[in-house]
Amino acid sequence: MVVVKSLPAQKKWQLKASAEQAMANKDWFGAEQYYYKLFKKDSSNLRLKYSYAQACRLNIDYDIALKMYNRVAAADNGQKYPLTFYWLGQILKSKQNYKDAKKWFSKFNKLKLKPSEYAYFIEKSKLEEEACDLAQLIISNPLHVKSEHLGESVNSKVSEYAAFEKDSALYFSSLRAVYKTDEQSESFNKIYRAENKKAKFAKAKLIDTIFNRPNIHNANTCFSADNQLMIISRCHAVNASDFECNLFLSKFSEGKWLPPVKMPEPINQTSVNTTQANFGTIDGKTVLFFASNRPGGEGGLDIWYSLMKEDGTFANPVNAGKFINTVDDEVSPWYISDKKILFFSSTYHKGLGGFDVFKSTYDGVKFSEPENAGYPINSGYNDIYYTVNREATRIYLSSNRVGTLFDGKLNCCNDIFRFNVDTTKTQITIIQPKKDSVTVFKDQLKLLVPLSLYFHNDEPDPRTKGTSTTKSYETTFIDYKNLISSYADAYSKGLSKEDKRTAINEVNSFFTDSLESGFEDLKKFCETLKKVMLNGETVTITFKGYCSPLASSDYNVKLAKRRVSSLRNYFNQYENGWFNRFVNNTTVGEGKIIYQEVNVGELPVSTASDDYKDTRNSVYSPRAAGERKIQILAISFGKN
Repeated sequence: MVVVKSLPAQKKWQLKASAEQAMANKDWFGAEQYYYKLFKKDSSNLRLKYSYAQACRLNIDYDIALKMYNRVAAADNGQKYPLTFYWLGQILKSKQNYKDAKKWFSKFNKLKLKPSEYAYFIEKSKLEEEACDLAQLIISNPLHVKSEHLGESVNSKVSEYAAFEKDSALYFSSLRAVYKTDEQSESFNKIYRAENKKAKFAKAKLIDTIFNRPNIHNANTCFSADNQLMIISRCHAVNASDFECNLFLSKFSEGKWLPPVKMPEPINQTSVNTTQANFGTIDGKTVLFFASNRPGGEGGLDIWYSLMKEDGTFANPVNAGKFINTVDDEVSPWYISDKKILFFSSTYHKGLGGFDVFKSTYDGVKFSEPENAGYPINSGYNDIYYTVNREATRIYLSSNRVGTLFDGKLNCCNDIFRFNVDTTKTQITIIQPKKDSVTVFKDQLKLLVPLSLYFHNDEPDPRTKGTSTTKSYETTFIDYKNLISSYADAYSKGLSKEDKRTAINEVNSFFTDSLESGFEDLKKFCETLKKVMLNGETVTITFKGYCSPLASSDYNVKLAKRRVSSLRNYFNQYENGWFNRFVNNTTVGEGKIIYQEVNVGELPVSTASDDYKDTRNSVYSPRAAGERKIQILAISFGKN
């Protein structure tokens, strides 16, 4: 009996040790497998669920990670594992679910965390809240480019990246297996070339073996403008996910390329990752751009550049500056010399999710603040290695977005995508709208709707049959917010310790994520609406009221109308009646607000209890609370 009992415990201990070792080695795939086996043995362990979620996220297994993080959030509510909120935001952002992602970032920002321990995440989550709004604006104004997946002549079920056009051919790197014999193969990154034949790329082939050295990763090719120099990266694995690379230079001499030679300092440095080179020209002089984590940067991989001297050697590299480089990674620089535009990818600057492509202009002294390269060039996933052909009619990049080839797991690997540019409508150096543009303000209002606002049971003016109220929504909101303890007590009463904790967390989440978040959005709506009204717009705001199923339909209709009335009162009282002069205004050239009500009443399909005696479920449950609401359902614009 003793032996039988000890075996499962020992096996569980071994699995835990293997999982932690895999995480330490950044073997995310292995870690996920070990944690899955542990989870099957003990699905109630909170720490295990969090560790399993972490491994899945790092292994880009987002659906499972999302499920696990949600379970942790429901049980923990940010107490032991506050980063759960942050990672839920990141995963939802990658799925382009920006409204829900923003709620999780906002929820994380409201936690009282020690800045010394969570400084990076606190600062980054604030940026991510803004990024979620910006991402929706970017997607609503897509670029005039046509996306094309380059198919299996170029792509495979593993990663392809760093593609660029040269002499009507496509050069790129790939991790696909190279077979030495029928039984032996090696899986190292190698450089390929695909010929362009009849507007299509032929099946890619390995380039000369002097560049693709065996038993090491060879990647990231670039050529100088005069085609006399070629640089590649050669890398060795530090662990299962990280690599250390150095740049190797080959010269074209007497009609052939010489074997690549490791570039000396100051380009390469001992125990430093130096990679992803790209030639450019500044003031008529050759400059080498690259990514490196060398000392003196802002953190992680930074973009650096070095001037080539007349004797062919390179000057001390210069960091591209704090506008471009951040505490996160900035990678894959591509410099368009005649436009003085640097394209690169970053996970820190405000983007659509993962790595986004950004562009910055060089003014002769410094690089400008980066701008997002736009949608659909960027997606919610990783978008890296942006390059442009000589005629500026085709853009290439690598991405693990939806549509890539994969074997076993979606979004596991990068493929090469091409974007054909409509040069009559889109400049290759993308111009974004001005920040103070009324169009941007109108788009921001559209992003806020439908905007949901919530009420305590039978509020405002309980047990009355009127269709209007003198109360403002702000009054009902404050009164409702003060009831959080009553809701938590009523909804958790009589439950076991674990179920009680979950019930209280559900109530707290509703008050934070729905009630308080809705009121914050209402204030933002009014702030933005003011800017639109000053431009002489006619704005139609459509309201819709809802109720839970506790009363008759006739009573609910009148209650919903009172709720609409309270919201109109909020607008009427906002900043001492600032909006009142615009309501149904007939003065030509001035702004005009039209309020419109539609279809008030009970939700079409209610999930809340309608039992008067069961107040736990009919009044105090988050489901019932979620049905007692009013929405700013829509907003439309015109000229008065």
